[in-house]
Amino acid sequence: MNDGVNGVALAVFIFFFLAVTVMGFLASRWRKAENEQSLDEWGLGGRSFGTWVTWFLLGGDLYTAYTFVAVPAAIYAAGAAGFFAVPYTILVYPLIFTFLPRLWSVSHKHGYVTTSDFVRGRFGSKGLSLAVAVTGILATMPYIALQLVGIQAVLDVMGVGGGEDTNWFIKDLPLLIAFGVLAAYTYSSGLRAPALIAFVKDTLIYIVIVVAIIYIPIKLGGFDDIFSAANEKFSATNEATGKPVGSLVPGDAGTWTYATLALGSALALFMYPHSITATLSSRSRDVIRRNTTILPLYSLMLGLLALLGFMAIAAGVKVENGQLAIPQLFEDMFPDWFTGVAFAAIGIGALVPAAIMSIAAANLFTRNIYKDFIRPDATPAQETKVSKLVSLLVKVGALAFVLTMDKTVAINFQLLGGIWILQTMPALVGGLFTRWFHRWALLAGWAVGMIYGTVAAYGVASPTQKHFGGSSKEIPGIGEIGYIGLTAFVLNVVVTVVLTFVLKAVGAPDGVDETSPEDYTADAGDKGVAVELPKVGAGH
Repeated sequence: MNDGVNGVALAVFIFFFLAVTVMGFLASRWRKAENEQSLDEWGLGGRSFGTWVTWFLLGGDLYTAYTFVAVPAAIYAAGAAGFFAVPYTILVYPLIFTFLPRLWSVSHKHGYVTTSDFVRGRFGSKGLSLAVAVTGILATMPYIALQLVGIQAVLDVMGVGGGEDTNWFIKDLPLLIAFGVLAAYTYSSGLRAPALIAFVKDTLIYIVIVVAIIYIPIKLGGFDDIFSAANEKFSATNEATGKPVGSLVPGDAGTWTYATLALGSALALFMYPHSITATLSSRSRDVIRRNTTILPLYSLMLGLLALLGFMAIAAGVKVENGQLAIPQLFEDMFPDWFTGVAFAAIGIGALVPAAIMSIAAANLFTRNIYKDFIRPDATPAQETKVSKLVSLLVKVGALAFVLTMDKTVAINFQLLGGIWILQTMPALVGGLFTRWFHRWALLAGWAVGMIYGTVAAYGVASPTQKHFGGSSKEIPGIGEIGYIGLTAFVLNVVVTVVLTFVLKAVGAPDGVDETSPEDYTADAGDKGVAVELPKVGAGH
């Protein structure tokens, strides 16, 4: 790591940062609507984005700076186990092809802005809607924090902010400036800002990965040498455990962990509020269907990106914090000017998802807490104002999280967020296909999944912390180590099904369904007007 500031890389980084800042503010004039004071406009970009804008927006939303830094960092630290991110992003697209078009259609028909809006309308339950909203906000907060961690990693490697003995304000000033800019243009332009910036972000990332996957192996002597160096590292014995440091190829012992983590992560990805926000911003259900077929191009990119972890080992990168491994690899291997381009790709790769995540969390609060429980008569303009303010508060909370807590804590809380958000799947995806589940049973199943997942994760220790040290634990009744989130999800579903039978048997009130079967296949040509007379128990 450089003792001083890498001036050339910093200059290039600042150039791109200023460029996307200008784009962020100008985005408010892009596809400008007559009435901007509504969540449809500020929070969903007017529901007007076509195939390519949606593709870049979803890509910018799902493949973040944290992805860029953490996936190869996991492979740098432990080897093959880190590759779970590649199969899970392949598994996710056939899954979302089955339900996202239905969610888009019913949301378009009824003007739903959030998943909680749909859950409330489908099951007639504000309590269940509140549970989904609170879960979404809690799961999103550490995810935003990790985007700021990605920016901080780049700034650290560039030497910006001084050393460990530097005054905290001076050290964190560059991050504070980046945060301030992000907050300002998100407040001003809403979802249009990250949608426009995503074009720059994804273009830079693709350029950096293509160059890295060709240029770095040439400098290191080819992939044979890279894999040999990685194998040598992972074959070494960890003195603390007496076991190998990692593995170049997944071993039999880790099969359950690998498979359940990949499957659970695939199920959880599109439960996150920011994924749904980007989806609902598209202008037709066909846009969603097309995107599920072309988004796997990002999985190809992710597979190549993961190989950077092995390259960092072969290049002799030594860092105490694994999150710095890839930024340090870029600084060691690339010319200074291209290092700046790579750092800009990571930095902008943090700004785009952080903006979408804060908007999504703010929309959940506004529609499903503020309007449902605090001010039911809020006008669209008032909703928009509240959402803008809450988006600022969410980012402030994420910033405080980053500045006051250890980075490994932020990462592990993000893992906990994945466990939590998966527990909303029965209500959301189940509700898109059937009205059979009872609202109280869904709420009870959610509570069981949340409690089990949180308690189980609390009991997982790691070398650096006593609690919340990971997301895998022994599966009850099986004895294998697996992903806690998937175990909690199975418990959630079992409780939901059993209680649904019981509640229906005793005739418990089932709530009112305001949707009808044709709503789930409606397209852009159908007017988005909610039905005047809600229908009870309209099943599909």
